Amino acid sequence: MIRAGLSTLTRPIASSSRSVVARRYASHGPSYNPPSGYLFGERPPKDGKRVKESWENIYYIGMFGGMALAAVIIAYKPDTSIQTWALKEARARLDAKGEEWEYKPKSA
Repeated sequence: MIRAGLSTLTRPIASSSRSVVARRYASHGPSYNPPSGYLFGERPPKDGKRVKESWENIYYIGMFGGMALAAVIIAYKPDTSIQTWALKEARARLDAKGEEWEYKPKSA
């Protein structure tokens, strides 16, 4: 039953030009837009100044404001690395024992 269904999906059909063509069910026909030479298909206005759409300022403020906020947050985030914690803990323990934890070179 499945084999019969698959054979009808790929079975060649005869077209009006007497050539055998395979039918493609996933395709919706040719959808090629020839290049116009303009960015995003927009033609430049005659006076040379582009008019912004209503959403563009909101997008720019949100995008660049978000990036600035993320930069500030990343710059001022607390240091939670294991190395920093271990260094503070080691200094506290050595100070509690009364041992020296700083390197002091001997003078010759």
